[in-house]
Amino acid sequence: MLLPWLAGLGAGALALRLVQGLLFPHFWDDLRFLLKVVRFGVRLELYRWRGEPVTVLDRFLSRAREQPGKPFLVFEGAVHTYRDVDRRSSRVAHAFLRRSSLRRGDTVALLMSNEPDFVHVWLGLAKLGCAVAFLNCSLRAGPLLHCVRACAPAALVVGGDLLGSVEEVLPSIPKEVSVWGLKASVPPGMTSLTQELREAPEDPVPRSYHITSNLKSTCLYIFTSGTTGLPKAAVITQLQAIKASAGLWAFGCTSEDIVYITLPLYHSSGALLGISGCVELGATCVLKKKFSASQFWLDCKKYNVTVFQYIGELCRYLCKQPEREGEKDHQVRMAVGNGIRSDVWREFIHRFGNIKMCELYGATEGNICFMNHTGKIGAVGRTNMFYKLFFAFDLIKYDFQKDEPMRNEQNWCSSVKKGEPGLLISPVNTRNPFFGYAGSYKHTKSKLIFDVFKKGDVYFNTGDLMVQDQDNFLYFWDRIGDTFRWKGENVATMEVADVIGMLDFIQEANVYGVTVPGYEGKTGMAAILLKPNKSLDLEQIYEQVVATLPAYACPRFLRIQEKMETTGTFKLQKFQLVEEGFDPLKISEPLYFMDSLKKSYVPLTTELYDQIMLGEIKL
Repeated sequence: MLLPWLAGLGAGALALRLVQGLLFPHFWDDLRFLLKVVRFGVRLELYRWRGEPVTVLDRFLSRAREQPGKPFLVFEGAVHTYRDVDRRSSRVAHAFLRRSSLRRGDTVALLMSNEPDFVHVWLGLAKLGCAVAFLNCSLRAGPLLHCVRACAPAALVVGGDLLGSVEEVLPSIPKEVSVWGLKASVPPGMTSLTQELREAPEDPVPRSYHITSNLKSTCLYIFTSGTTGLPKAAVITQLQAIKASAGLWAFGCTSEDIVYITLPLYHSSGALLGISGCVELGATCVLKKKFSASQFWLDCKKYNVTVFQYIGELCRYLCKQPEREGEKDHQVRMAVGNGIRSDVWREFIHRFGNIKMCELYGATEGNICFMNHTGKIGAVGRTNMFYKLFFAFDLIKYDFQKDEPMRNEQNWCSSVKKGEPGLLISPVNTRNPFFGYAGSYKHTKSKLIFDVFKKGDVYFNTGDLMVQDQDNFLYFWDRIGDTFRWKGENVATMEVADVIGMLDFIQEANVYGVTVPGYEGKTGMAAILLKPNKSLDLEQIYEQVVATLPAYACPRFLRIQEKMETTGTFKLQKFQLVEEGFDPLKISEPLYFMDSLKKSYVPLTTELYDQIMLGEIKL
């Protein structure tokens, strides 16, 4: 009697497992990830319940006590242990205590390249209870002054290699801002922090300087990329920082991993996900001053790297490198980042080995994130009914003509169907706060949508268009500023750029919309960068776009550039290109116009331009 019963039970369990595999193939992956999210949330709540909120600095100090001799930072061959970084950052804190009037709650701006002292100064100022504003180290003149003023710092710390940038604008920096340079000899008007560090003690800084009772207090300001104008200083709270530090752990990284960071530390990816992520794990970070495609794999082999951080362009640059022998001869097992295209993803793992690509989505200032914990190629994340309990969001219909969310007769927004692109929004409430930007409230307000589904509700506008498929995977579609409408259709710039980029003589394509008098919406224009020693083939570009894209998506204008402007995280700049349009009198670079009769692109002369502007040539 027992055997038939057991056999029936086994058969039932097997059938249930088969049904689960067919109908819910990602059930166990989802469950494991959800349990991790819950586990981390419970830990934060326990700290709060005990009245002991834990910050990234607290986690670092714990690591320095637990594993003082373990390498924390490896930079250009030099090893800095957790003890070394603790002591050096204490020197920074004492130097400011001795020679400045900095107080708890003050903001200090930090203009430095990737180097260990970036981390030392950051942690040293955190030990004093100061908020640190990370400035983009590539900024100069007006934009640099804008960022300094936007965060209203009491002091500015400058890396030794960037003193010239600050010296140029020193007379315009507000008088109340003291300027400190990390070099023995600094220009007049600055104080040498290097000299002060030589005399400062490395004694521990009393915890009373930095202990916090509120995780919603500001600890950092991280500037937006500035792809559509001047950067804004996003407010980063202790809560946001500690949540971001769990990203590597959530994907499965451990204390045994060696993490390679080539992304700039002034950005949230490098600082919060990367450095803070290593602190959370107790792992070692190999820090690179600047990304180098030619040295990337050499560094990975040299330092036994097991995990690296990426953005999509970084992986594409690596794939563009000439093939070499032994490209799979490394210990890298995982890569964590965002923005990798499906074709690059496939090429990358085919060429460089079975590396687990951990794609994620999240804005520096946002209150929503996604993590692709299943490894589905092309997806930025995955959702389900349980996930939405912790990370609530919606995808709503968007009016590309008016460049705003679409509203019905009752003035409410409506959700898109699965498979349709929609604007990603996330509710702003006590559980999912949005802390906004430093300075005028208008900047913060501009990222909010009010009265979305009911009177009084407030949502954060990510500015990103996403698609959720039938299996609940989420895919990035485009930025709303990048998507434009032409001939009554929506054109996704990424799709057009990908098609043009397939040509073997194209290094880069940057697609955007330009206004033409007499037409609704915007028509497509592509700025193109050629590969070295390659020639432009206008007929082939014409054939490629016509054969691959719908007529409304084919770019009417081309602009050939020798160099493309990018942000510090390799995002292509479009703002200036859109402003300049396609006027040959304003643009010295070669311009071309799509000629359907000649089945090619032809030079855009001033005569041709005038005919287009007068409506004599139809687009």
